[in-house]
Amino acid sequence: MNKQAKKQMQNNNPILVIGAGSWGTALAIQLARAGNPVKLWGRDESQMQRLASERCNERYLPGSSFPDNLLVCKTWSEAMRDYAEAGYRSDSEVDGSVVVVGVISTDSRVDLSADSEVNADSKTNFSPRILVSVPSHAFRSVLDDIRQSMGSRAQTLELAWATKGFELDTGLLPHQVAMQVIPVCKKIAVLSGPTFALEVGAGLPTAITVAASDEQWAVNMANALRTKNFIAYTSSDMVGVEIGGAVKNALAIGAGLSDGLGFGANARIALINRGLRELSRLGLALGAQKETFVGLAGMGDLVLTCTDNQSRNRRMGLALASGKSIDEASAEIGQVVEGIGAARAVYEQAQKLDVHMPIIEQIYRVVVEGVSPHQAVEALLDREMSASAEH
Repeated sequence: MNKQAKKQMQNNNPILVIGAGSWGTALAIQLARAGNPVKLWGRDESQMQRLASERCNERYLPGSSFPDNLLVCKTWSEAMRDYAEAGYRSDSEVDGSVVVVGVISTDSRVDLSADSEVNADSKTNFSPRILVSVPSHAFRSVLDDIRQSMGSRAQTLELAWATKGFELDTGLLPHQVAMQVIPVCKKIAVLSGPTFALEVGAGLPTAITVAASDEQWAVNMANALRTKNFIAYTSSDMVGVEIGGAVKNALAIGAGLSDGLGFGANARIALINRGLRELSRLGLALGAQKETFVGLAGMGDLVLTCTDNQSRNRRMGLALASGKSIDEASAEIGQVVEGIGAARAVYEQAQKLDVHMPIIEQIYRVVVEGVSPHQAVEALLDREMSASAEH
């Protein structure tokens, strides 16, 4: 790597991606492709060792090799080395030769010992950037770990997440959880939109939304992701973007149920359209902006998740319609199916706010109460027969 490329890399803050599942890995690859120094950490140390040696996540993203500027961290202490309360730490504490600023493979790490000017700038102009990509049930605990590790440095943290869904125990959205756990962190953002990890990992054209209350942080995060094949738009509507990501997973189970029962394309598009109405009603009740729900994080994400079998939630619906249990379907899918918890959380929010969501109610009855898919569909059709107006 030449000196100019080295300086350009150093001028970018390193980004730590927490969560080495399919989506976290895909985002880490994308950030690295866009020229950022990136670190990737996951809780399974043996898995992280495999990723480090193979330079690919064969389990979730087979064939998507890691760029050289993506460092796989095997331990939490390694992942947080640059971000701990003591401040920016150099590897001189370990081998006296390099400063870890992102992902550098063992045979091509950037030696800054001869470049004191860049080294000094890196130490003084460093704001920690972390992107969390874990299931919603693990989000709070990960943020708590970050807070404890960073201490007073958390007030300079630039935090983003790709986590979707309400917290089950509290009914809070991810941004509300973040504000509770790390209140001193003022730069927070959510990433969402119609994306499948396999396609992002493969470098196929993709568009997402980055929403933040701090406009500049949204722009910076979007720019960090952008390449020719990856477009990131910005928004100020964190509530709307998070609602879209939460509700669509439950509705995708419904779409899978409908298709699995053989109801055809007409029924599928009716479910998607009416589901979007339900999603919008809940979002507006929680203070979201109406325009968000016709954008990428609303209609876009909903249509994609409901219509393509890359969606784990859609596949769950298909499996349930075939007579499999949730446990059997989950084992077959082999990854967390967020729509199961989302159906409960969204239904409870709708009940609390008195928001009419009949499709969500029937999905809830199937995945939580154990009602058969046929019974749920019959109940939904009976209710819709009495509807006289579309809106």
